[in-house]
Amino acid sequence: MKTIGIIGGSTDLATVEYYKLINAKARERLGGLHTAKIIINSMDFADSAHLVQNNLWEEGGEMLNGMAQSLERAGAEMLLCVSNTWHRAAATFMLGLTIPLLHIVDPTAEAIKAANLSKVALLGTKATMSSSFLCDRYHTKFGIDVIVPDMEQQDIIDRIIFEELACFVFRETSQQAYLRIIDDLSSRGAEGVVLGCTEIPLLIHQDDRPSLPVFDTLRLHAEAAVGMALQR
Repeated sequence: MKTIGIIGGSTDLATVEYYKLINAKARERLGGLHTAKIIINSMDFADSAHLVQNNLWEEGGEMLNGMAQSLERAGAEMLLCVSNTWHRAAATFMLGLTIPLLHIVDPTAEAIKAANLSKVALLGTKATMSSSFLCDRYHTKFGIDVIVPDMEQQDIIDRIIFEELACFVFRETSQQAYLRIIDDLSSRGAEGVVLGCTEIPLLIHQDDRPSLPVFDTLRLHAEAAVGMALQR
């Protein structure tokens, strides 16, 4: 099995879930006492939040590039970044690397295509929802149209991510606020919803809206990483 390098820490909560899911999937695929070979380089989330909230993408990309290069030097044979938002800087943080990046959009898009859907809603940080970097990849590479919440809804989603979910706070009122936004997006034609922030799946689950397909980017990304690591 290839060694998986993970740029973590954005957030630590999501990073823990990646570690658990990757090892569980490796054990399922390989049996016995097997677990995955993983190297994690975890950032200080305060640094990540500062960079994101101040649109310092080049500076952040350079920081992540240093982390990615250290993972490659340590023996990583493939790379994951646990943050949808930081994929905005993927071109920068992959500079000079020879190992491949498993982009967080790709396994999610494959799952959407497998469900025969062509239009989905995207929830994430405001930096993700207000920019086209993920939507463009879904559309250009996979032919999937993406709609996002309005600006007021984006502010609600973003505040809950940074003030609650990133601090291990999970409130029913916040869950209900998210579900109201999802219902609005469904009324606008969304056939499914992408949980495009790796903390949101800890608050919203498929059971909350059984009739609307929910795509958990964290789980899909982690499971695809095991498949990639096991490719000969």
